[in-house]
Amino acid sequence: MHWLWVFIVGLVVGLIAKMLTPGRDPGGFIITAILGIAGSFISTYIGEKLGLWGETGAVHFLGSIGGAIILLAIYHFVFKRNTAT
Repeated sequence: MHWLWVFIVGLVVGLIAKMLTPGRDPGGFIITAILGIAGSFISTYIGEKLGLWGETGAVHFLGSIGGAIILLAIYHFVFKRNTAT
């Protein structure tokens, strides 16, 4: 059940990360949602394994947003670079 919540929160996190990330997004809603979910999964796994936070809480949510923003920034960099060539 915990991972189901990570998935649902990942959708919300992806939308928040898209709003906070500057520039035009080369992907649509689906890509943003997938990157949000991936950022949430990665942040959850790393944060819990390092003991930075528990399974729930505001810090966990903010960490998920940070993970999604990092993935969106990488996505922007890769696809802006490929479209220029």
